[in-house]
Amino acid sequence: MSQLIPPALSLYVHIPWCVQKCPYCDFNSHALKAEIPEQEYIAALLQDLEADIERYQLNDNPRLLHSIFIGGGTPSLISAEGIANLLAGIEAKLPFKPEIEITMEANPGTIEAERFAGYQKAGVTRISVGVQSFEQTKLERLGRIHGQEEAVNAAKLAHQIGLKSFNLDLMHGLPDQSVDQALADLEKAIELDPPHLSWYQLTIEPNTMFYYKQPTLPDDDDLWDIFELGHKKLAEAGYVQYEISGYSKPGYQCQHNLNYWRFGDYLGIGCGSHGKLSFSDGGIVRTTKIKHPKGYLAAYDNMVKPYLNSEEQVADEDRPFEFFMNRFRLIEACPKQDFLDTTGLGFEAIQETIDWSIEMGYIDESDTHWQITEKGKLFLNDLLEAFMAEE
Repeated sequence: MSQLIPPALSLYVHIPWCVQKCPYCDFNSHALKAEIPEQEYIAALLQDLEADIERYQLNDNPRLLHSIFIGGGTPSLISAEGIANLLAGIEAKLPFKPEIEITMEANPGTIEAERFAGYQKAGVTRISVGVQSFEQTKLERLGRIHGQEEAVNAAKLAHQIGLKSFNLDLMHGLPDQSVDQALADLEKAIELDPPHLSWYQLTIEPNTMFYYKQPTLPDDDDLWDIFELGHKKLAEAGYVQYEISGYSKPGYQCQHNLNYWRFGDYLGIGCGSHGKLSFSDGGIVRTTKIKHPKGYLAAYDNMVKPYLNSEEQVADEDRPFEFFMNRFRLIEACPKQDFLDTTGLGFEAIQETIDWSIEMGYIDESDTHWQITEKGKLFLNDLLEAFMAEE
């Protein structure tokens, strides 16, 4: 195992509470039954971060923080003052890279002009607005608490306050959705001119209300028409697809997500959050934190360190699959050197699979890069399975 070159370091912060649980959501989110224990939770987050820094000796070879993503749940249930205190506490422990990208998810139903500007003043540079649809009946079916007007106003507000960037989250393939309805939703989003659009298909996940009482979804032919026609509309409007469900105007890709897919490092703090860290001695560790808010806050109250639920070393034989599972989400070509630098492996560990993938027409190869082909995207599961370690 050769030494690793530690990649960019990001931070994910999980806020677990929502006004209500959506029927399609399989994230670690919890319907709000009382006041959010805001101050206590922020204090716990900062102690969680401090525990990670100590455990993994991150101050011994410091890296500037590349990006922060505050997700949920519904982070916009936290006050602007709370977010300001959180970000100040983080920066005191991990210095920020100049021009750091700080993204925060927000629900249009929890946004007011004063709060939006307050988040920006607190240091948030990018807001991701969970629109999902502009059609009222679809919003109700999805269990969303906002209406069409609130979604439109949220996008307009993001423009007005001069955020560096913002994203609209939009879903397609919704229950009983026609091709025309899906494209009308997309056209409405494009009209609002966000720098970034996340446009993804609804999937039915286990342990969701939709899983136990499945709605009628568009058939495969309609789903293909939605994607093909929608992709064309986005391209004509100046959006570039840079990952499977991510479209942006040039220069507005989500830097936090890019770091994920490039097999970068990230700490995860908060209920159920995940982390991945590389070390110069060749080790790679993945972490998850205590999942339920009650257990997480109990760890804080009892001064239990760390907040770990699990910690797992990534075995050598699992690294090729993990690397390509991330890299092949991106449309960009993959530098071969990145594989060496971030896995600690040599090309001999994957050469046979690479040769097979080229022969199958799943990837193209140059002297310096690998590029997934259109055929490779269609058969992505087959391609990735080829890199999996044999049991």
